[in-house]
Amino acid sequence: DNAEDHSEITLLKSGEVTMVVPLSIDGISQFGDGSRELFIKSSCYSVLTVDMRDCGQTISWMFSSEPKSISFSVVYQESADTPVEQTKVLIPLTRCNSHEETVQGQLKVRHPGHYILIFDNSFSRFISKKVFYHLTMEKPVIYDGSDCS
Repeated sequence: DNAEDHSEITLLKSGEVTMVVPLSIDGISQFGDGSRELFIKSSCYSVLTVDMRDCGQTISWMFSSEPKSISFSVVYQESADTPVEQTKVLIPLTRCNSHEETVQGQLKVRHPGHYILIFDNSFSRFISKKVFYHLTMEKPVIYDGSDCS
């Protein structure tokens, strides 16, 4: 399975990014109930990068988009120095009808590092999009070390 086959990797390497929003666990815990807005120009993508120091936690997200759909992906990058080719695609790029219903998902953090939530609008040549997103962090109830590998 060659990294060249992954549209997510190609996007990160050669796509045009509109916004990069760095988030920490502390930042997410202070999110409150409201949604935040992410702007994505036509033919571009935007990302939320979540810096995870520990494993065992679960990142949950919900988002909606307007106008029209958006593509969503999650990739894992071990550190800021890790080349894009060595990032791991956790959730392949999926076109979401997030303009019609709120999309929800979650991911268990198995390794420390950067978890990059990609909102891709590169398929849209003329229409810029807004994504309204909300993230939450759930810590494991009992920590016994078994979640880390």
